[in-house]
Amino acid sequence: MKKTTCHITVILLLMLTMGCSERSEGQINIGSTVVDTSTLISDIDTPWEILWGPDNFLWFTERQGTVSRLNPANGQRTVILTITDVFEYGEGGLLGMALHPDFQTQPYVYLVYNYTSGSSIKERLVRYSWDGNSLTNQETLIEGISANSYHNGSRLVFGPDGKLYMSTGDAGNTSNSQNMNSLSGKILRINPDGTVPDDNPFSGNYIWTTGHRNAQGLTFSPDGILYSSEHGPDTDDELNIIETGRNYGWPQVAGFCDLPAETDFCSENNVREPIAAWTPTLAVAGISYYDHPGIPEWQHSILMTSLKAGKLVSLKLSSDGMSIMEQADWFVNHYGRLRDICVSPDGRVYLAVSNRDGRGTPRQGDDRIVEIRAVNSTGISTIPAGINTLKIIPNPVKGEASVYFNEKLKATGYTIYDQWGKMVARDIVNSTGFKINTVLFNSGIYHLKISGPTGTVSSAFIVP
Repeated sequence: MKKTTCHITVILLLMLTMGCSERSEGQINIGSTVVDTSTLISDIDTPWEILWGPDNFLWFTERQGTVSRLNPANGQRTVILTITDVFEYGEGGLLGMALHPDFQTQPYVYLVYNYTSGSSIKERLVRYSWDGNSLTNQETLIEGISANSYHNGSRLVFGPDGKLYMSTGDAGNTSNSQNMNSLSGKILRINPDGTVPDDNPFSGNYIWTTGHRNAQGLTFSPDGILYSSEHGPDTDDELNIIETGRNYGWPQVAGFCDLPAETDFCSENNVREPIAAWTPTLAVAGISYYDHPGIPEWQHSILMTSLKAGKLVSLKLSSDGMSIMEQADWFVNHYGRLRDICVSPDGRVYLAVSNRDGRGTPRQGDDRIVEIRAVNSTGISTIPAGINTLKIIPNPVKGEASVYFNEKLKATGYTIYDQWGKMVARDIVNSTGFKINTVLFNSGIYHLKISGPTGTVSSAFIVP
């Protein structure tokens, strides 16, 4: 196996010092930005997915089978679902979660978990309905995906096209990754109702890309670029840009196409090389795109968690988002194993610490969710409940529509993106209501984003 490393600048972690914030456990400097760190909740068990909900709560899964909502203002946790047939063993259990992008009108929550079928371990994608208090009405969308006690993926994320993207591992069988009859070792693209999109690259098939070993991170940039972090074997953890119908090489290729056999396979099989690879491996896990002025040093960066290396990695992207310009490492060995990350609309960052996953050394209070917040930000309740209200009337939009939002947002401008993430319109905002005109828009799903000093709100709309 080759020993290719990522040739990018490493910035060392600055020493933690005691902070002055009421909730602060310590402060660090990220460049010239001082950030507070604090634990929101402790004594949880192997959190796997954390995401920011449209209700301004954190939603998270634990591998044992529970889904919870966490109030970031006071750390209060509410368990909203326990899945009884989750099979937690090794690296398996309840894994990825995603919320429908139009959650106000379609309050669906998507989950991936492992279960047993006879003597085999399988993987299942399900959809629940949120009734305001709990998750109900389980619908099975896909099941019977080959799984194992390791290499199960599985991250979920919605794209700007309104489709659900799902990563699956090779389930410990390397031949799965190149096998078009297997959904393992792939990234899948799925309609929100669980059907196969008509425009997928392989007719009648969920498969979007092939040749993956165990991708555990997925995130989109505002430009519609899909990034994925992927575990390598004993070499070559990867950060990939996911492109339609491409092959990512595994098991014939690990990392870059730089060995003779790999070069031949890459040229013959439409292989897309990673934009970064790490040897020794970091055990890369969840990733998020960061682009908020709260921590300007992280703007236009991929933030990536690592398990074995126990650190948060910031990867500054080029202006077109297609390459990495700089790497910086943070919190090295401070919290231990980091499984996932999410970013709130006001620029706060949340880390899921995973020392109780069977491979770490639990510390007092583990596992936990940690908040990172710039000290000059307003912090909790930057976007209180109600401020994120955004209405587009009528919707679907035929020609012209009126837009209304809470005046406390103090909006200064809006942007409209098409389903592929391309900006199609933008303008300033000088009142709490304005109109948009879609006469020149093609039919499809669009996303309206309104921004102001207190944050950003967005909503999808349809042009028939």
